[in-house]
Amino acid sequence: MLQIPGATDYIGCIGKDKFGEEMKKNSKAAGVNVQYLEDETAPTGTCAVCVVGGERSLIANLSAANCYKSEHLKKPENWALVEKAKYFYIAGFFLTVSPESIQLVAEHAAAKNKVFSMNLSAPFICEFFKDAQEKALPYMDFVFGNETEARTFSKVHGWETDDVAEIALKISQWPKASGTYKRTTVITQGADPVIVAEDGKVKQFPVILLPKEKLVDTNGAGDAFVGGFLSQLVQGKSIEDCVRAGCYASNVIIQRSGCTYPEKPEFK
Repeated sequence: MLQIPGATDYIGCIGKDKFGEEMKKNSKAAGVNVQYLEDETAPTGTCAVCVVGGERSLIANLSAANCYKSEHLKKPENWALVEKAKYFYIAGFFLTVSPESIQLVAEHAAAKNKVFSMNLSAPFICEFFKDAQEKALPYMDFVFGNETEARTFSKVHGWETDDVAEIALKISQWPKASGTYKRTTVITQGADPVIVAEDGKVKQFPVILLPKEKLVDTNGAGDAFVGGFLSQLVQGKSIEDCVRAGCYASNVIIQRSGCTYPEKPEFK
């Protein structure tokens, strides 16, 4: 979305194999600077995808993705990337892998007044990794998620509400580790409006509606939304522009097979 090679860094874990090489090659081609920990024994993580009528089911074999160690993050050349970055985004899935790495980045962001954001990622994260998620939550300036994840979060915390706007508001009011930024909660709801809660108020933004016959597969829709959103946030744009960019990016990705996108964005 930024069209600036090297503006983003990405850290994670892969195996020493063909898929790992493919990951490096494709990331580089997309202008992302990757610093992977390469695990000696586990192969690169893979995922089987079944798409029926635009709806997808996934079965992941996390493999090397599950092997990330904070020692890699602490290496001077990698920590230098953390020092250099102004915005951080970590998927909630990573709570199952290396909460210590998350804590290191979160505390750095709070100490240096940088923006730290995470994703609820999946209902099972909210349910079975509740403690790790709660530990990271005070550091989150932006919390992303979808309506199912938000409702699971509410249920797990005994809030007794299914109202997504109310849940988003409650998440935004969760205590914060640093007072530099107020927390913003952004919840997507498929074809329904995006809900944004900040500063005690809730706003709703309509998404770009897509005719059913144009929907190819929903893979990567949530990630594309966050990518689009952050592409404007890092440029100091308004929340409205951030949501518009998020909706644009997810609208593009669901009209293509897999997690692919055209060479250049047409976002204005």
